[in-house]
Amino acid sequence: MDFKQEVLDVLAEVCQDDIVKENPDIEIFEEGLLDSFGTVELLLAIENRFEILVPITEFDRDVWNTPNNIVNQLSELK
Repeated sequence: MDFKQEVLDVLAEVCQDDIVKENPDIEIFEEGLLDSFGTVELLLAIENRFEILVPITEFDRDVWNTPNNIVNQLSELK
């Protein structure tokens, strides 16, 4: 499984919705798929699964707003 697919799987788990895999350009905050609590859950899941530490202070909702953008941000950090 490639990195992108793994990230999308984690995101779908946290959002409890497979739409993030079907439409990787969906605005996850605008669509109500992820909130503040979900964001913390997502960052913990990323740290546990990929050993990539993303400080909450580095998490900008305008940059991490779609599944594709999340994959790109994590690719740069790994």
